Amino acid sequence: MKKVIVIGSGILGASTAYQLTKMGADVLLIDRQDQGQATDAAAGIICPWLSQRRNQAWYRLAKAGARFYPGLIEELIQEGETETGYARVGALSIHPDPEKVRKMEERARLRKEDAPEIGEIAMLNDAETQALFPLLGEGYHSVRISGAARVDGRALRDALIRSAQRHGAVYLQGDAVLTYEANRVTGAKVGNERFSADQTVVCAGAWAGLLLEPLGIRFNVRFQKAQIMHVQVDRKEDTGKWPVVMPPSDQYMIAFGEQKIVIGATHENDIEGYDTRITAGGMQEILNKGLSLAPRLAESTFQEVRVGFRPFTPEFLPVIGAVPGWEGLLAANGLGASGLTMGPFLGSQLAKLALGMDLDIDIRDYDIRKAIG
Repeated sequence: MKKVIVIGSGILGASTAYQLTKMGADVLLIDRQDQGQATDAAAGIICPWLSQRRNQAWYRLAKAGARFYPGLIEELIQEGETETGYARVGALSIHPDPEKVRKMEERARLRKEDAPEIGEIAMLNDAETQALFPLLGEGYHSVRISGAARVDGRALRDALIRSAQRHGAVYLQGDAVLTYEANRVTGAKVGNERFSADQTVVCAGAWAGLLLEPLGIRFNVRFQKAQIMHVQVDRKEDTGKWPVVMPPSDQYMIAFGEQKIVIGATHENDIEGYDTRITAGGMQEILNKGLSLAPRLAESTFQEVRVGFRPFTPEFLPVIGAVPGWEGLLAANGLGASGLTMGPFLGSQLAKLALGMDLDIDIRDYDIRKAIG
């Protein structure tokens, strides 16, 4: 049985550990549980098909991630994990200009040719749009994508970790330090205890550079701070069935059960270090943009703000692979704001890589050397 250590238990590391245990590996999952983990803060929209990003490698990975979800969620349900935070509620991509909405619909129909999981595509006028998400202001037309979904990153991560543990994985909280002999990584040390492995997999997100630095590896990952607000609205209907809302700006609104609405998020690049503070400016930005879209949120009850650091690698494209110059060391990183869309699928690929299996992607598109100085 192959021994694998996975360092980092965000959505990518948790998925990797879960997939490895299903494939029969002996897995140790280590996490320091720092504040500011992207997955712990994130609420995600699984709807990559309307993106205007021109990078086809990014789109192929995001599309594969969205396609991967239904099967994964069904597996977890069979494991007894019914609280994954995932629901296929559809999405409304909104815009005040009907012509822009028509172009979005055209893009969706073109992409449905090789992504039937998009589901039904419909153009809605302002009244129809507001009927599906009653908090919205007037004047927004939309494209509705029935195959889109929302997910709670924290809930899905926890479900994956519990399932990995049921399959035999050991989960350890602690500060992992890579151990090595010559040019081979032999495992990791936590405190005074050493753990050996055939493969060590680094899924440390924004902290990966610090973890790899003692090996002389300059790993180019930077991070972007996100503040995400949760509020509760006074509604009688089941908000858990409302579609997610994707406005033309960089904001979004996601409804969950128990009248909870998540409004996100800030995109803060110029911050000093791992600053996990909830700031007045961040809250103001979220509320200004959120209330401009949905004025009725002004009467909602504030619940909390979560803070996370999105990891980005060069070209804003994820990387995955064996770390050059080192045996027994794999890494993946750079999922950015698409972490919840891509993370579970990329974890399945990382698990296959660790066990020497064929992948479902062309790994050359995501060459890890692009992130190594």
